[in-house]
Amino acid sequence: MTTAVVVGSGPNGLAAAVFLAREGVEVTVLEAADTIGGGTRTSELTPGLLHDHCSATHPMAVGSPFLRSLDLGRHGLTWCLPEIDCVHPLDSGEAGVLHRSVEETAEGLPEGDGRRWRRTFGPLVDGYDALAEDLMRPLAHVPRHPVRLAAFGPQALLPTAAVARRWRSESARALFAGVAAHAFRPFDRPASAAIGLTIIAAGHRHGWPVAAGGSRAISDALAAQLTEFGGRVETGTRVLSRADLPPADLTLFDVAPGTVADILGDLLPVRVARAYRRYRQGPGAFKVDFAVQGGVPWTNQAARRAGTVHLGGPYAEVAATERAVHAGRMPRRPFVLVGQQYLADPRRSKGDLHPVWTYAHVPHGYDGDATEAIVAQIERFAPGFRERVLDMAVRPPAAFEEYNPNYVGGDIVAGANTAFQLVMRPRAALDPYSTGVPGMFICSAATPPGAGAHGMCGANAAASALRHLGRRHGKT
Repeated sequence: MTTAVVVGSGPNGLAAAVFLAREGVEVTVLEAADTIGGGTRTSELTPGLLHDHCSATHPMAVGSPFLRSLDLGRHGLTWCLPEIDCVHPLDSGEAGVLHRSVEETAEGLPEGDGRRWRRTFGPLVDGYDALAEDLMRPLAHVPRHPVRLAAFGPQALLPTAAVARRWRSESARALFAGVAAHAFRPFDRPASAAIGLTIIAAGHRHGWPVAAGGSRAISDALAAQLTEFGGRVETGTRVLSRADLPPADLTLFDVAPGTVADILGDLLPVRVARAYRRYRQGPGAFKVDFAVQGGVPWTNQAARRAGTVHLGGPYAEVAATERAVHAGRMPRRPFVLVGQQYLADPRRSKGDLHPVWTYAHVPHGYDGDATEAIVAQIERFAPGFRERVLDMAVRPPAAFEEYNPNYVGGDIVAGANTAFQLVMRPRAALDPYSTGVPGMFICSAATPPGAGAHGMCGANAAASALRHLGRRHGKT
């Protein structure tokens, strides 16, 4: 029987393992930590409340072609939707409000901007599932839906600033800016609009859900599916060099490119080792989880019903903070993401005490304390928040990397989203998953299509591994 070892049990490592095991491969997953899941872990970071450690809201995962090919609901994965997907409040008390419905979102914008929102996202949403089959694969593949991909491509290559000019109102421009900022990329750079366009289209198609019981439900369901297919997971097993790897026909690494280079050493071709060590990391995240009595007292009422709230003020301010962070400067008012997952999944709370998930964009490797800056940003749009905080848990960039070594310097999206790395990560190659060592592949979020709990990096790498063996496999 063909055997495989997968190093790392994040959603991509588990997805790769499930893909291979479904095809009859004997798979063992090696995880250094005591618990599986990578960025999809959940625990009581404050007593009695469930907090997601990193990945929290999943518009890309719920529509993932690979995850949808599995019956993960049978293994406990249930998606929960908030009443409102996302709100971007402004100092005036107004806000950009993102609903699952394109029409409802457009109706909440000034008339001209509503029409422009429909014109931008209506066609993307109508064909999103077909488009996702191509967007979630590497650049060098035969498109399954070439017309849709060709229509999306020119928009995706635009800077965020160019797309934002389609709208006149501050609420619409800020709403798009907040989502585009998920790319951790200055708004004037080519292709910086791609992630914002994709996330909004995915959300309009599938919503911005959370996993019932926390994001760990995603990794738990994948692990249960793996076990059903005959695979197994070993926790507390650290791989530091190739001497730590058991013999296998295939080895897949759900780790950062630099870590692959460290493990394989001179076994890697020189050109590959050089590319992995030169792989560019992006800015960092500074996370604070709060236990909040009565929830956040947002001035804007829609924000009180939203699963996600983006804090950054008007478009120009968000653009300036992202530019500063990319240049290594910590802004006084950083861009802050707030997750209110308990609104969709009340089991995370304890009575009237609720878990509030936040992180700020900070420079790569930032070693300061952004806690007060995060609290001040929330207070700016929710006066009285400070008095409601009963407890908190803080995770700066260094702690993020300690928690998950893939998050180098606090980079939770596993690599700078430069125009080159958006399409050619982790190196320029026809097969980005191949390490150049026969039978060995990289499957982490440093490979296409990038960060998220969608598992597509792992599924794509597993498909590449099976092609290496000359085996055919099912379509994902």
